[in-house]
Amino acid sequence: MTVAGLTIDRVETFAVPLPTLRPFGVSGGSIAVMGKPSVRILVKVSAGEFAGWGEATPIPAWTYETCESIVSTIDGYLAPAITGRPAWDLDGVAAVFDWAINRGFSIGSPLAKSAVDVALHDLVGRALGVSIGQLWGQRRAEAIQLGWVVSGQGPAEVAAAVAEGQDLGYQAFKVKIGLGPSDMRIVEAVRAAAPDAPLWVDANQAYSVAEAVRISRELASFGVTAFEQPLPANDIAGLQRLRDLSAVPVALDESLRHPTDMATFVRLGAVDIAIAKVQRSGGLLLSRRLLQLAEDSGLRLMGSGLTDSDIGLAASLHLFAAFGITSPVDLNGRQFVDSVYVGDTVKVVDGMASVPTGPGLGIEVDEEKVRRLAL
Repeated sequence: MTVAGLTIDRVETFAVPLPTLRPFGVSGGSIAVMGKPSVRILVKVSAGEFAGWGEATPIPAWTYETCESIVSTIDGYLAPAITGRPAWDLDGVAAVFDWAINRGFSIGSPLAKSAVDVALHDLVGRALGVSIGQLWGQRRAEAIQLGWVVSGQGPAEVAAAVAEGQDLGYQAFKVKIGLGPSDMRIVEAVRAAAPDAPLWVDANQAYSVAEAVRISRELASFGVTAFEQPLPANDIAGLQRLRDLSAVPVALDESLRHPTDMATFVRLGAVDIAIAKVQRSGGLLLSRRLLQLAEDSGLRLMGSGLTDSDIGLAASLHLFAAFGITSPVDLNGRQFVDSVYVGDTVKVVDGMASVPTGPGLGIEVDEEKVRRLAL
């Protein structure tokens, strides 16, 4: 059977608990808690003799999708909508998804949609025997620099956290702020521990315009290269004002859920840096559209993840390599969770992640282990 004849036979979901390696929090709440498994929803899409894998990261502290809602959305709405459709028709699947779960103001159920979209990319790549970069005809980098994330530690603990990353070869650092009154002391401590390293901060929507303007001046004194999502995602007017007043370039993450959001911020002159995040934008297809618009609009590009395990890590690397993102990215899954379900997988050495070259995502999922671990 040729790829043209492959139709989607089955979509399966698995809630898989993964070991948590370190605690992790953002301004909205905890993401990884020591002693508590980090659950990821893995998705297998089958078409004939081929199959592909995707992943969703339920983080209610960051977005509205939970383990339960992701599984019920895929099983009850997305899977029935695409079963029997051509596996290669990635654009058609995205359109059908918008009918099954409407976009509303921005995008509906992006994490669930992303898991299926990534699985389909993996499936088609495997069926053709090519990597996702070769499938797109777009790959500008062979390795991507990762940043080490510092979150929640007091100033006294920061030097140890930075040293841990440095011992593992990481040479760039991202600091989560918006967590409390010690934010600037933490940034100062990271800069002292890594005086020459690329450094950026992420507020996860924690501030008002006035607070963000004041904080940006302090951040500039520490040589911070980007101020990520300082305001609520839908505060378009505030972000427009902040871009003119901030002493540090403003990078948008949560605000850019769909390519139409990117178009709005570009038209209004409310963004300096566009951040790509596969799960936030509903998968690889929409993320490529968003990044292409940002690139064509002359914006600086950055990359981020959602504490993905290795399926999501591989998908993000293909996306970021396609656009040749050279600044360090926040793909922090390896720092916080153990992807015990994989065999051959992404190689990370000295904070540099090699973009996989095998078919599809280029990693091997141990299906027997997934089924055994699944809740």
